[in-house]
Amino acid sequence: MKFNLYTNVHAFYKDTFDILMRHEAQNMIMLGNVIIGNEGKDKYEWRDPANWLMATVTDDTRICLTALMTPPHKLALYTTDNLIDDVAISCLIEGISKTSFILPGVMTEKKLAERFVQIYNKEYEVEVEMRLFELLEVNPDIPTFGRLRHATESDLYFLPYWLENFHSEIYETAHEAPTDIEKYQHRIQRLYVLADESGIPVSIANVSREMPTACGIASVFTPPYFRGRGYASACVAMLSQQQLDKGFKSCVLYTDLANPTSNSIYMKIGYKPIADSLDIKFVVG
Repeated sequence: MKFNLYTNVHAFYKDTFDILMRHEAQNMIMLGNVIIGNEGKDKYEWRDPANWLMATVTDDTRICLTALMTPPHKLALYTTDNLIDDVAISCLIEGISKTSFILPGVMTEKKLAERFVQIYNKEYEVEVEMRLFELLEVNPDIPTFGRLRHATESDLYFLPYWLENFHSEIYETAHEAPTDIEKYQHRIQRLYVLADESGIPVSIANVSREMPTACGIASVFTPPYFRGRGYASACVAMLSQQQLDKGFKSCVLYTDLANPTSNSIYMKIGYKPIADSLDIKFVVG
C-alpha cells in the first residue's frame, strides 16, 4: 500500500471524483468540498484548499481509501466500494502521522469509523451518532404553508442566534453569542427561511452541498416556541421539492439518532435511511 498526499486540489479531484461518485449520497461532504475546491470558488474561512489534508491510499491497481480534512473540521473517509481494508487504514494513519496535520476526529460511515479508531488507538468520544437519509420524491400529503424564501441580510437580526442554537443542540454545548457577523453573512448565501402567513420567520434550512445529481440539506432549525406546528416538516418538504424541481435527482441529509422526532419527520416527508455514520472527537491530553 502507498500513502499519497496531495497539495493540488485539481489533481485530487481528478483522481478521486469518479470513485467518490460511486456512493454520491454517502460522500456528500467530500464531494461537495472537492467540487468547490476544483472550481476555485468559496475560499472563505476553512474552504481554502491550500489548508486541506487531501490523501489517498493505493495498491498496485487502484485507490483503496480516500481521505479529506478541511481544518478545523474532522477527517472524512471513504473506502472504495465500502470495502474496509485494515492495511489501507494503517497506511493512511502512518502517512498522516508524518505530516503536520493534527486529527481532531473523524466523521464517516459507522463501520469504517469504528475500525479507524480501533487502529488509530487514541482515546476518543462519539459526539453524534447519525443516520444518512436520501429523498427521491417528496410525499405530496405533507402539509405546506407560508412562504419559503432565500435568506437576506435583513434576517441577520435573528439568524446568527438560531444557527448557534442549532449547533448547541446537536453537540450539547453551551450556546455562544454570535460575534463574527461576516461569518453569518457568508452562510445566508445557501440559507432558506420559512415565514408563516403573517410573514414571521418560523423555521430555517440550508442547502449545504451541491453535487452532480444530489444536493445536501442541513441546519434545519425551528425555535422551541414555534415547534409542534409542522413548520420544520413544511420547510424541509418545500426546500427539497424546490431542489428536485431545479433538476437534482435526490436530496440528502444527516439526522441525529438521539432525536427520534426529527428522524420521524424526515421519513414522513419521503426520506429513506441509507447509512449510519459516526462523528467522533479524539481526546487531547
